[in-house]
Amino acid sequence: MTDVIDGKKVAEEVVAAVKDGAAKLIAETGVTPGIAVVIVGHDPASQVYVNSKSRKAKECGFHSDQHELPDDTSEADLLALIDRLNADPAIHGILVQLPLPKQIDSGRVIQAISPDKDVDGFHFVNVGKLGTGEIASAFVPCTPAGSMLLIERVRGRDLSGLTAVVVGRSNIVGKPMANLLLSANCTVTIAHSRTKDLPALCRTADILVAAVGRPEIVKGDWVKPGATVIDVGINRIDAPERGEGKTRLVGDVAFDDAASQAGAITPVPGGVGPMTIAMLMANTLVAACRMAGVEPPRF
Repeated sequence: MTDVIDGKKVAEEVVAAVKDGAAKLIAETGVTPGIAVVIVGHDPASQVYVNSKSRKAKECGFHSDQHELPDDTSEADLLALIDRLNADPAIHGILVQLPLPKQIDSGRVIQAISPDKDVDGFHFVNVGKLGTGEIASAFVPCTPAGSMLLIERVRGRDLSGLTAVVVGRSNIVGKPMANLLLSANCTVTIAHSRTKDLPALCRTADILVAAVGRPEIVKGDWVKPGATVIDVGINRIDAPERGEGKTRLVGDVAFDDAASQAGAITPVPGGVGPMTIAMLMANTLVAACRMAGVEPPRF
């Protein structure tokens, strides 16, 4: 029987541990973990995501500031806000919701966030630490960090002797995912749109991570029997079988097809998705502990 990995359940366990850690930090030091979430403009999808992050922070016992800026906010004004948040001792994590309006250079904004408050893990300092194996002192991007936790639940922390294929080479998921797998002693290949004979390469993987943003591109016959399949994709497609104009969410993996081959697989929704916000809360708690001089918990 294929193990369908319950990301929602694991995320709830992470959040419960964060709540306990936050309560302990407050009791021992008087420091309340604080997160600032910044959104520029009124994109509905981003608004929903930002609101869910703020609600989860409050659920964890954090101090949460939400900064909603108009679409025409200048880059200088946004950078000035980040400078203030960097200097604010009550704020331990800073999150700027992407994408940003075209007048603002996203890269410049991300690099303006203090590496010590970069709970998204996108600053060059944190990217460099992850890339050189200094994971204990880095902030790891939340989606690959959550994906790695799901892999560990199936395969353990030491992946020596296992082969992994990561389909997708983005800075947000693909590359950090590969670095995490390497640090766990896995043998890793990063595949992408120009990879020759992608199905054959995927069939070599004991651990297959799909993160390309293409609906159900990974078919069942791409999956090695018994492999662990982590589907990072979230794609909305037409679902005429549900009625006119209806849609449904699917991943980058053809789930039913792949589940017949995989030893363990994440569903969409309910797999990697819930882990992303949970790991954001974990990163924020870690940041608060570091600033308070307290040993942070390990997730």
